[in-house]
Amino acid sequence: MALENILSGPTTTTKYDLSKHQYVPHRYYGRMCSAVVIVSLLVMLVKAFAEGNIEWSYVGQFFTAQSILNGVVNTIIMSILAMCLGVVFGVIAAIMHLSRNPVLHYTAVAYAWVFRGTPLILQLLLWFNLALVFPTISIPGLFSVETVTVMTPFVAALLGLSINQGAYTSEVVRAGLLSVDIGQYEAAKSIGMPHLQALKRIILPQAMKVIIPPIGNEFISMIKTTSLASMIQYSELLYNSQNIYYANARVMELLFVAAIWYLMIVTVMSIGQHQLEKYFSKGNKKIH
Repeated sequence: MALENILSGPTTTTKYDLSKHQYVPHRYYGRMCSAVVIVSLLVMLVKAFAEGNIEWSYVGQFFTAQSILNGVVNTIIMSILAMCLGVVFGVIAAIMHLSRNPVLHYTAVAYAWVFRGTPLILQLLLWFNLALVFPTISIPGLFSVETVTVMTPFVAALLGLSINQGAYTSEVVRAGLLSVDIGQYEAAKSIGMPHLQALKRIILPQAMKVIIPPIGNEFISMIKTTSLASMIQYSELLYNSQNIYYANARVMELLFVAAIWYLMIVTVMSIGQHQLEKYFSKGNKKIH
């Protein structure tokens, strides 16, 4: 009976007056300490460069020097040409890799293996010194020319950078082609479309949204990689900066000039990459 009275009796709820309590936000002491450490290190770094033995007036003086501007132009030209040729080589190699023809397949595999497996600087030096192996380049009955006159620093840099880039691009393009649903291939085949035409008109346009982001990153990397061409005397930004500081001994100042120019070029190209990715991702929007 007592149990029935308890169960059937009126229930009471205790009310708490929250107005007497003060809200105390959680303090992230770890974040605060890390932020203080980072800011302190940045201040120390800026202070060190400001007080270091660096004549900042030379940075401004040589920033727009004619030799530096020529190096900037040559860097941009080499980056664009090498990347365009690299994309062409990469697309061809990717199609060969996916071919059922064993000769084409293993040729593409060997191409990627060799040029991805050896240092780029080594490849540049090999191209530049090709005359030591082949003194002349000739086709019997048509023409014959000395290799040393053909293999200039520009040509050697273009061949080395583009062929090396093609090996990496081939894997990017191959991944993009494999990302397209197999039904697209079958649909193209069902309407009698040849394989190459199907790749050009159906498969590659759909694969572009997968291919463009890594290719854009490779192009940004190519701008900086052209600095390796200074080893074979190609007149790009770093090489021209070195020539100047060999003459006036202002090493750090000229290296800062080159660094600022590289950052400016990469920033502009990154904006272009973002716009290109935005264009090719139009058909990838979610339907709400």
